[in-house]
Amino acid sequence: MVELVETIAKSLVDDPDAVEVTETTNEKQASVIRLHVAEDDMGKVIGKQGRIAKAIRVVVKAAATKANKKVVVEIVQ
Repeated sequence: MVELVETIAKSLVDDPDAVEVTETTNEKQASVIRLHVAEDDMGKVIGKQGRIAKAIRVVVKAAATKANKKVVVEIVQ
């Protein structure tokens, strides 16, 4: 899942070297994927009214469901 989020994010931003993706597990046994991008690229990852961020979450959730996992995507600065 980390590779999927990283690939999507790097294709959206102007500075792909600044993209960092980390994965942790929360208390509910769900994987939490945190996406860090450059401050100037936040708008490109979030999109108008959050549409791109929502699309990223939908794609990752579909892939996670196929693998019988729970995944949450967080976009942070």
